[in-house]
Amino acid sequence: MLAVLKLFLLPVGGGIPAGVMLASAKGLAWPITTLLYLVSDVVLALAFEPILRLLATACGKIPVLTRLSKALTAATARSAAHFGGTGAGPVTLIMIAFGIDPMTGRASALAAGHGFLAGWAFAIVGDMLYFAVIALTTLRLNSYFRDPNTTMLIVLGAMFGVPMLVRYFRSRRLSLQGAGVE
Repeated sequence: MLAVLKLFLLPVGGGIPAGVMLASAKGLAWPITTLLYLVSDVVLALAFEPILRLLATACGKIPVLTRLSKALTAATARSAAHFGGTGAGPVTLIMIAFGIDPMTGRASALAAGHGFLAGWAFAIVGDMLYFAVIALTTLRLNSYFRDPNTTMLIVLGAMFGVPMLVRYFRSRRLSLQGAGVE
């Protein structure tokens, strides 16, 4: 179980398919695998929160970081707009964590005024939804390929490629709408 948890603690999304495949190979039931991923999210919260608070404090005192903070706030507002508007309510924050990552979800929750528990709850819910999608996809795909390496490569390719394709087609559609072509 420790090896699976270590894979889930990887800061890049590749830990999910690898951890799911390892858990499956070791015969771990899906509730235990899901619990291990939840534990990895809690470890992330405990490790990242002090860094986030330190950055928030520094951003208020150092002019260069203050400008960077304003730029990041504007970028977060643009990201939030993709998920239903400018408000940073729970569903928006969950979708930010799902669509980007839990640290960005937590940073957005902090910017929206949510404290430690609520902010991380939103971020972890979004990340657990993301985990569910990737885990189910990995297991289902592996039932067709029966080769863990091929399965992980396809899932990793999709994890990085699908968001880029969505952004491309979304921006193309918006530019066509702006030009009056439908």
